[in-house]
Amino acid sequence: MDDERATDRDWTLKVVSSIHDIDATDWDVCAGVHGPQHNPFVRHAFFSALEDSGSVDADTGWQPQHVVLEDSKGRILACAPLYLKNHSYGEYVFDWGWAEAYQRAGGRYYPKLQCAVPFTPVTGPRLLVRGDSDASTRTELQRALLAGMEELARRLKVSSLHVTFPTQSEADLMTQAGFLPRLGEQYHWKNEGYASFDDFLEALSSRKRKAIRKEREKANSAGITIRTLVGSEITSTHWDAFFDFYMNTSDRKWGQAYLTREFFDLLGQRLGDAVVLVIGEQSGTPVCGALNLRGGDTLFGRNWGTLVDIPMLHFEVCYYRAIDFAIAHKLAWVEAGAQGQHKLQRGYLPRATYSAHWIADTGFRQAVARFLEQEREAISEDIAVRTELGPFKHLDN
Repeated sequence: MDDERATDRDWTLKVVSSIHDIDATDWDVCAGVHGPQHNPFVRHAFFSALEDSGSVDADTGWQPQHVVLEDSKGRILACAPLYLKNHSYGEYVFDWGWAEAYQRAGGRYYPKLQCAVPFTPVTGPRLLVRGDSDASTRTELQRALLAGMEELARRLKVSSLHVTFPTQSEADLMTQAGFLPRLGEQYHWKNEGYASFDDFLEALSSRKRKAIRKEREKANSAGITIRTLVGSEITSTHWDAFFDFYMNTSDRKWGQAYLTREFFDLLGQRLGDAVVLVIGEQSGTPVCGALNLRGGDTLFGRNWGTLVDIPMLHFEVCYYRAIDFAIAHKLAWVEAGAQGQHKLQRGYLPRATYSAHWIADTGFRQAVARFLEQEREAISEDIAVRTELGPFKHLDN
C-alpha cells in the first residue's frame, strides 16, 4: 500500500498504485458485478487488463492512484478507480480549453487527478460501495471516498480532480459536496419490449423505417458475411484482425492508439461472455468489426474499425447488429459510444451524461463554473430538441 490515513469514522483510506494491490473479489463486491445492472467496465478484470497490457501506467500518462476504504478489521468497504494524469487524452469529457486558459494565465494545469474508466465514455458507478451496505451507510462511504480524493488532490498539489461518466445519483452527490457539475450528451437505444427488429421498425415513422431497411439491405448485399461472436467463440485470430481494424481507425481519426494488442487478449480471457464481437468477413477474411461489452441490462458499443469502404456497413455492424443482439437477449439498452448525431435517425435518442469537477484555484473555479452553467442550459435544450426530431411515430405530425 502506498499511502493511508484515518477518516472521521473507524475507517482507513488507502491509496494504491496498482489494481493488483486490491483483492479482485473485494473490488468486485463493491462494483456490484452480480447485480442486475452490473457494469463490465468497473470490474477488477477490466482494470487489470488495462494495467497488465501496458495500456495504463505512468508512461502512458495514466498512473493508478486507486482509493480504498477499509474498516478496522481490514475489510474493504468502498473503492474508486483514480489516476494521476499529465494530459487529457482518452477521457471524452474534454477540458483542453480549460488547460489552455489556465496555463495562459500562468497556472499549471497538469498533473491532475481523474476518477474514470480509461478510454471508456460509458456511464457507470465510480464510487464503488459494498452491496450489503444500507442506503445511509452507502452515502456516507461515497462521501468519504470523495473527501479522500479531494484531500489527495490537495496533498499532491494538483490543479483539479475530475470524475467522468458517473451515475446521475453520484453526480448529484458530488454537486452537494461542492464539485462543479457538467452535463454531456450521448445517443442510446431503448428496448421497449420489442420481439424482433421488424417490431422495432414498426415503432418508427414510415419514412425512417424504409430508410433503415434500405441501409440494411445495402450493407448485407455487399458480399460481407457478418457474424456476432461471444466469449470463447472469439479466438486470437479474431483479435489479431480486430487490432488491425482498431489501429487503422486510430491512425485515420486520432493519430494515436490507446490500447495495446495484449489488452484485447486479456479482455477476452478475463471478461468471458461479457465480450460481444461483431465481425464482417469477405471471402473468409475479416475486414471489419465492432467490439461490445455486455452488462446486466445494457450492451455497450466500444470500438469499431474496418479495412474496406462499403456504404452503410458501419451502421449495420455497429448499430443494427447491436439492436438485434439486445432484442434477442432482452437487454434494455444499447449505448453506442460517444458522439454521433447520425445515430438519432437510427433509433438512438439523446440521453444526458454527467461529470463532476473539483478545482483548487478559486478564481479559475469561478470562471469554469460560469462556463458550465451556460453549457448545461445549451445541452439540456439540445437534448429536448433532438428528442423531438427523433424517428418514432409519436413524434410525427
